[in-house]
Formats: sequence, C-alpha cells, structure tokens
Amino acid sequence: MRNRTTRTPEHAPPTHTADAAPLTAELAAVASGARRRAARDGDRYTDTAHLLHSLIESDPEVREMLDDGPQPARVLGYLVQRSIGYGLRWQGTREDSGAFPALPAPGAEAWSPSAAAALDRAVRGATLRGEPRAGGVDLLAALVADPHCRAVEVLERAGADAAGLAMRVAGRLAGDARPE
Repeated sequence: MRNRTTRTPEHAPPTHTADAAPLTAELAAVASGARRRAARDGDRYTDTAHLLHSLIESDPEVREMLDDGPQPARVLGYLVQRSIGYGLRWQGTREDSGAFPALPAPGAEAWSPSAAAALDRAVRGATLRGEPRAGGVDLLAALVADPHCRAVEVLERAGADAAGLAMRVAGRLAGDARPE
C-alpha cells in the first residue's frame, strides 16, 4: 500500500528573484506552514488560501491590516472550514486564476500557479521598494492583487472588501518605501 501523505520540504519555495530579495525568516516560516497545512488537508498543491491561512496566523502586521475590515478570526473561520465543507470543491485541483503568469521553478511543482506567482510578486515588490527581503505585508499585497485567487475568494466570503484591502496594503507599502 502506498503512503498517501505528501512529503513537505522544510524550506521556503524557490522564487525567480530569490537571489535579489529572499523571504524574511518569518515569511519563509509562513510558506513552510502553508505547505504543512496543505499536506495535512490532503491537498496535492499548496494554494493561495493555504498561504493566507498561515500568514494570518503568524503575522501580527497582516492581522492589523485585516482589523480595518473583517476580524481575522472570521477569515480564519472560513479557512478552517475548507477541510470540513467549505473549499471541498478545491480538493484535488490545482489553483490557477490565470491572472498572473507563473513560470515553473525547480522544485516548485507542489505550489499552485497562483501561489507561486504570489510568492514571486511578493519578492519582486520588496525588490522594487529597495527592501532586502519580502515580508508578510508584501505577500498580502501579492495575494490581493489577484482578484480571482482562492485567498481573495475566502476574504470576500468572510466579508472583506478585497479591493479596499489591496489599497490599504499598497498605501502601507508605499509609506514604508525608503527615499533614494
């Protein structure tokens, strides 16, 4: 009998710009947590909802961004329901909103195209701001930039205004930008 448990690497996913702006230790832990959650749920791919779940659980700045709209607990409630009802239609399918291209990276086959693209956008966004590493708010910005991804679907089902959240996050990141 074959083991049905997916093995989850303990390192962060590779990104196309990883040498330019790697993930912070906290964001690497978010990525690892998302992979573990996907494996525990029996999902073949780690998607944007897994990333959002891990991000909200571990990043106080992201939770603060959500406090302006729905409470993080409500969003987490929807995310938890994915394995007991909500989100069951996602099981066994690979998320690909098609909104952003996701180029295959070595070792990234367990990431949905949308999740891989979000991680890459987070790194690129940090690089463009002159930051040495991408953090949680960078990933949140990347997630809400794709209106057709599972993370945005969860946010909207929980009562969040994803477009408004995207604007708040962009404002926060613009305020964090360092003048040259």
